[in-house]
Amino acid sequence: MDRVQLFEQIKKKQSYLCVGLDSDIDKIPKHLLDKEDPVFEFNKAIIDSTKEFAVAYKPNIAFYECRGSEGWDSLKRTIEYIKKTAPEVFTIADAKRGDIGNTSKMYAKSFFENMNFDSITVAPYMGSDSIGPFLEYPGKWAIILALTSNQGASDFQTNKTAFGESMVRLGIRIGINTPLYETVLSKAQEWGTTDNIMFVVGATQASFISNVRSVAPDHFLLVPGVGAQGGSLEDISIAGLNSHCGLLINSSRGIIFASQNEDFADIAAQKAKELQLQMAQLLKDKELI
Repeated sequence: MDRVQLFEQIKKKQSYLCVGLDSDIDKIPKHLLDKEDPVFEFNKAIIDSTKEFAVAYKPNIAFYECRGSEGWDSLKRTIEYIKKTAPEVFTIADAKRGDIGNTSKMYAKSFFENMNFDSITVAPYMGSDSIGPFLEYPGKWAIILALTSNQGASDFQTNKTAFGESMVRLGIRIGINTPLYETVLSKAQEWGTTDNIMFVVGATQASFISNVRSVAPDHFLLVPGVGAQGGSLEDISIAGLNSHCGLLINSSRGIIFASQNEDFADIAAQKAKELQLQMAQLLKDKELI
């Protein structure tokens, strides 16, 4: 799926909602636990109830791989089900991989060939050769961590001092006041295109979105943190929407765990629809639909 095709889905559904399938087996409704594959049954119900409103699904791989082979089976069944029942939906492996080139090549094979995901989140710390193998697959995307919303993000990502002092010691004075996340955004654009690279920017970093857009005006941004984590959909959208939308806004717990009862799928649909309706209005305000 390229950028044009993704934008077409956004316009068709009047939505840029990504539903995060952070399917913690300890949090899914208890009545599912007697099923052969409780996590898949949970995901299936969520997908069935939200696919009308979502343009993307993002399983967080940690919640699957921690369960060993059973978890990988649940994940594979989930992706196969999405491809079968909602083939237009963009799929994201939230795996945050990133290693030397030959290892990244195996990660790319795992998620793009064996699992048939459309994209994967990757960490850029090891540089271009750790990202390159993910970009060798036509129609697939690397979603690069740029500015996250966790408390420790300020240790490196927004820090000017540590990066700047090292540049001074080396006698380099260009870009001394540039925070590291801006360097990541700028450099990573040299590795790929707007059709195979996105960036992760946390929703709780809304004050930075305008600056992110000044550095990466045309790339899609995957924005987690709306909903339970407190990110503002309106603030992010006003600052981040571009001429082809350019945003995938993720909500996980606020949708999938909105209810612990047997009505969980219906409540998830309600929460997804609420976000979709807000997104439709924001797209109209931007004259994108």
